Amino acid sequence: MRILLVEDDRDLGPAIARALREEKFAVDVADNGIDAAHLGETERFDAAVLDLGLPGRDGISVLKAWRDAHRDLPVLILTARDGWSDKVAGFKAGADDFLVKPFRVEELVMRLRALMRRAAGHAQARVACGPLSFDTQTGVFERDGLPLKLTAFEWRVLSQLMLHRNAVIERLDLLERVYEGDADVDSNSLEVIVGRLRKKIGATLIETVRGRGYRLVCPA
Repeated sequence: MRILLVEDDRDLGPAIARALREEKFAVDVADNGIDAAHLGETERFDAAVLDLGLPGRDGISVLKAWRDAHRDLPVLILTARDGWSDKVAGFKAGADDFLVKPFRVEELVMRLRALMRRAAGHAQARVACGPLSFDTQTGVFERDGLPLKLTAFEWRVLSQLMLHRNAVIERLDLLERVYEGDADVDSNSLEVIVGRLRKKIGATLIETVRGRGYRLVCPA
């Protein structure tokens, strides 16, 4: 899962990015409204954390631009502004959630996980596929009731496949949601990650769809 973090505070921005990466998310950071608008309109993210008071272009304007461009990624506004009028303006612009600073990063992570789960169409926190289960609120995968140890890349790929179980995830879509924007991506890296996942969860659960991508196949 890949998150766009838009925060101009030189201390808070890196601290949030570090905390999100520790939870295995890929994180791209923008510290001004102009870059944020461009990234949100041109690249694929599973969610965005958006500050309102930004240099170059304010957060409400950025969010309106994303929605006008039909970008439907979940957006959590993270701001020091706690007035009712600011919250109304944020939700009217297309925000999905609102968190006021100061905050606990654990709450931010839980809210993001809930947003991405609901955006994928899941009402329940636990998603299952045969022997595999995914607790979307804690980020823990289990196979036959036992926790799986996954690298960050493996977790990102399996999260995408699990939230969209039985659907084909296009290879390019998967790559863009697994790697950060400035990453140096080897052309065979996705195949290597999927190969490792098959050894951990069972070879038959991940189907290769030739010319397209991958699908998590849930036994009936």
